[in-house]
Amino acid sequence: IKKSINMTSNFIIMLILFISCDVELSEDEKLNKKIPYGNYGIKISEEQVFTVDEILSSPNQYIGKNILINGQIAEVCPMRGCWINVTSQKGSTIRVKVTDGDIVFPFSSKNASVIVEGKIDKLVFTENQARNWKSHLAKEKGLNINPDSISISSSDLIEYRVLATGANIF
Repeated sequence: IKKSINMTSNFIIMLILFISCDVELSEDEKLNKKIPYGNYGIKISEEQVFTVDEILSSPNQYIGKNILINGQIAEVCPMRGCWINVTSQKGSTIRVKVTDGDIVFPFSSKNASVIVEGKIDKLVFTENQARNWKSHLAKEKGLNINPDSISISSSDLIEYRVLATGANIF
């Protein structure tokens, strides 16, 4: 009987450990993680690291290429954690976008260092699309801005971004 109770106890302990290790955090819990450090998405495989300045100094040569960048997280998407803005020491910024829900960058990662792997993409907007995009970004921050009231400059018509598959926040 003791052996049977012991085996049952061991089975229950193993089951509890298995279930507790397999608990998936909700998107809200991921957004509000107190400590953001660690790996997100797939394991980083690239080795050569570029700065944001290097990429943005000649971005067209990197379009479609899988790269690794490093910098500091300056901003996190306030809605779903689906993008971060990564800034270099010189102040250049590039948006890092992930598929909504695949990776959720926590709010607490702001000002942390990050290494991101992904492909460089170039978005070209019409003036109307650029206004709508700026309006959308404002709405994510809780601001309601009429797109028609937004001024557009030539720099608003192109956005280079990293379509990320993995990141390491430290």
